[in-house]
Amino acid sequence: MTDIRISLTDKAIAQLPAPKEGWYLARDTELKGFFVVIGKRRRTFTVQGDLRRGGKRASSIRVSIGDANEMSTRAARATAKEYLAQISRGRHPKDNKQTEETSPASAMESGDTTASITLRQAWERYLEAHLIRKNRSGKTIEGYRDHVERIFAEWLDTTLHELATDPARVAKKHDKVTSENGPYMANGSMRTLRAIYNHARKTNRSLPSDNPADAVDWNVEERRNTGMGSVDLKGWFAQLAALDNPVRREFHLFTLLCGSRPTALQEAKPEHIDLRRRTLHVPKPKGGRKKAFDIPLSRQMILCLIRAVRFGRQMYPPQAHEWVFPADSGSGHLAEAKEDREVLSKWGNDLRQTFRTIATAAGVSEVDAKLLMNHAIPGVNAGYITRHKLLEDHLRMQQQAISTAVFAALSGSIAQDHELQGWLGRGAYRRAAPGIISDGMQCGPTCCPSGAGIDLKLSAFRIQRTMNRSSR
Repeated sequence: MTDIRISLTDKAIAQLPAPKEGWYLARDTELKGFFVVIGKRRRTFTVQGDLRRGGKRASSIRVSIGDANEMSTRAARATAKEYLAQISRGRHPKDNKQTEETSPASAMESGDTTASITLRQAWERYLEAHLIRKNRSGKTIEGYRDHVERIFAEWLDTTLHELATDPARVAKKHDKVTSENGPYMANGSMRTLRAIYNHARKTNRSLPSDNPADAVDWNVEERRNTGMGSVDLKGWFAQLAALDNPVRREFHLFTLLCGSRPTALQEAKPEHIDLRRRTLHVPKPKGGRKKAFDIPLSRQMILCLIRAVRFGRQMYPPQAHEWVFPADSGSGHLAEAKEDREVLSKWGNDLRQTFRTIATAAGVSEVDAKLLMNHAIPGVNAGYITRHKLLEDHLRMQQQAISTAVFAALSGSIAQDHELQGWLGRGAYRRAAPGIISDGMQCGPTCCPSGAGIDLKLSAFRIQRTMNRSSR
């Protein structure tokens, strides 16, 4: 939600809606610099003002006053006036001595006194130097930002030195986040704090060597075992066939057949499909462009992509020219992989775990499964494996073995179930072909090395020939 400006009262604050994601500010119309940070679970009175030194603005700071559920607006406004007066005189309300703030960059680079290095400054430096400069994904950056600016909102103007010398405060915060937000969020936010502190200490050796996050008693984290076995697939396919949106249906099936992360598949484009090499290129998986890889396509995966393109062009014509899994969203592609569990019991990472489970049952080795999922392979010998040399034959055979095992689990259900027959039965590819013959599909640079971008007109004969090659 966007920030708003209202006359802050106890009643007005209580009636403000909680945001679905993140937070927003409700600024007071009577006292400049006084506002409430509205989060999903908490509302915090806060002030913001400019620290001045020598008559000139040195920096802008935010200072939390207290929880809106625990103090009245009248008391918070009185405290805010006092805090703002101190800030205008160049004093931090929560420091015992005059604060000499500097910009984040100068403080971090010059090795200024520890009292001047706040969590906000350390975060801004970490964001620029470590996350953005190293091309971390937008989702990764937003995860860090959520930890710092939501979980640690009241600490943004607290110095790292203060946190390091009061480890009990950090441990207590971890306990509170565990209670309010869950064990995984508590651990994740503390890992973020630990990383930011370690990064700040590289250029500020006067900070204590003991990281404040070391005081935390970490919550136990267990892997979520939500994958399916072969016996579960028949019921899941029946649920999938009943989905109203065929593009989403093909997306979930393709996620199961390739075992890739849903966020990477959501951004698949037609030019990433290379039917000659029978691959789907993933340019920006988790880890960024340097982790880009090609997914070898089985017969069933090619049919799935053909159906997705067909249905996409019927349902979302403008978006379908750019995306394999188009949607009526801001980005133009499918942006949310979640379904109602009562409608579709497994989706997202559940299907990645299922892929890994079925791969084992199909006799695919652990190394091959990791290569197909683009996972890092531990050990010295892993560095001698050249993935793209295995792609054209060996890995595709392993991919086909997994897809075959998935569909073998249906054991005749396709012929017996009307919805499954219309979706996956014999001749389904012929029904999918007309949807992509009409205007062709641009092949990518791997398909046309010259970059000419010729139209790839698909006839039923050519699709069948591709299917035959995939089944070898």
